[in-house]
Amino acid sequence: MEKIRVAIAGPRGRMGSEAVKMLMKDETLQFVCGVDPKYNGEDVGDILGLGALSAPFVPDVRQALETYRPDVLVDFTTPHVVKQNMVTAIEAGVRPVVGTTGFTPEDIEELDRLCRTQGIGAIIAPNFAIGAVLMMKFAQEAAKYMPHVEIIEQHHDQKLDAPSGTAVKTAEMIQAARQELRQGHPEEKETIEGARGGYYNGFRIHSVRLPGLVAHQEVIFGAVGQTLTIRHDSINRESFMPGVNLAIKKVMEHTGLIYGLENIMV
Repeated sequence: MEKIRVAIAGPRGRMGSEAVKMLMKDETLQFVCGVDPKYNGEDVGDILGLGALSAPFVPDVRQALETYRPDVLVDFTTPHVVKQNMVTAIEAGVRPVVGTTGFTPEDIEELDRLCRTQGIGAIIAPNFAIGAVLMMKFAQEAAKYMPHVEIIEQHHDQKLDAPSGTAVKTAEMIQAARQELRQGHPEEKETIEGARGGYYNGFRIHSVRLPGLVAHQEVIFGAVGQTLTIRHDSINRESFMPGVNLAIKKVMEHTGLIYGLENIMV
């Protein structure tokens, strides 16, 4: 069986470097290059301290795709470049697997149409941790019976978007399971702007950003005389790699854009 050829955009980042290590351990996957303009031509493994991998840095996505012909582009860059990276990959017939968040519903529809036109698949996963996906699914089920809910998500202080993609995806899944319900006192007033968090479909989402955190979320449900808290914690970024590995393999089997790892966990 031929190996799946994989390029990584952002291989020097926290997630990208873990993805490089994951690819090294899987004999069915082949890491072919990393996209990063700073170290053009140098071996990714040498720069990351992993030893030579025969996979060079390439300055931009288009050159990486044209020169090294990957089957999959794994992208852990930033919200302001990731959509264009996906468009470039899809138009070249390369399947994107993306962990960067910040996509609008319109972006997702556009990318899905482009994938179907090209006859290939793509995956955007707000969270690659298997436990986080289970947390979202359990929250969706709980919302059917306990509709009063709030989400508190906590991430490291270098995260660019708030709320997190995981919180947004969780909120969307909860929304699908319950009617909009305005919670709290109808005359409630914030004496400090933003104290009650962001409003979504009747409930609130709170974002915490602090050094020392990685990725954490709790979904708190309240009812008469009881509460239910569903929480997930990623202690390190290695926790995301089984999900990335699964997505690389599953994206080869699909046509169209898949949004959320739960849609390939069977």
